[in-house]
Amino acid sequence: MARYTGADCKLCRREKMKLFLKGAKCESPKCPIEIRPYPPGEHGRGRSKDSEYLMQLREKQKARRIYGVLEAQFRNYYKEANRTGGKTGENLLRILESRLDNVVYRAGFAKSRDMARQLVRHGHLMVNGHKVDIPSYRVSENDIIEVRPSSVELTPFVIARAEAGERTVPAWLEVIPNRMRILVHSLPARQVIDTQVQEQLIVELYSK
Repeated sequence: MARYTGADCKLCRREKMKLFLKGAKCESPKCPIEIRPYPPGEHGRGRSKDSEYLMQLREKQKARRIYGVLEAQFRNYYKEANRTGGKTGENLLRILESRLDNVVYRAGFAKSRDMARQLVRHGHLMVNGHKVDIPSYRVSENDIIEVRPSSVELTPFVIARAEAGERTVPAWLEVIPNRMRILVHSLPARQVIDTQVQEQLIVELYSK
């Protein structure tokens, strides 16, 4: 399966903002964007003209990188969002938020989406009593996600229980730390999604 294997911090620098791809490192003074807040490369400090197309492209790239999705999959998500009734941009963000790896991250079971993706791939999570090892699996309203009994005492989940309450959990999810369980009460509306993306620019880009 294709995946990005480069340095995550370069992605943040390219977008000139923290995408929180490295967990705790992003909150520390060692975060590279705190030291070099300009794009990587020989011409990173040069001034580029922010054309309309460039702004649209950067928003699309930012969204892809935040959620860890490759281009082909992201385009398919957009097509699905466009077919669904309502606002395409909001539908797109709702699809991205409903990915299992994102839900595990939002619930505080992982420090980053990369870590959440790995936990899912290794088969540590169940949805409605069935093991799911596909990070892109989409949760639905009233789903119950929980850590498999054989995995509960693994270090990441022990830490997650100890730090329960330190991260704000979105209102559409409910976490039961002592049972390592996540309840999906609904899929999120745009106003409760805190991802710093201007989704309308993505819609404009793909509409050309």
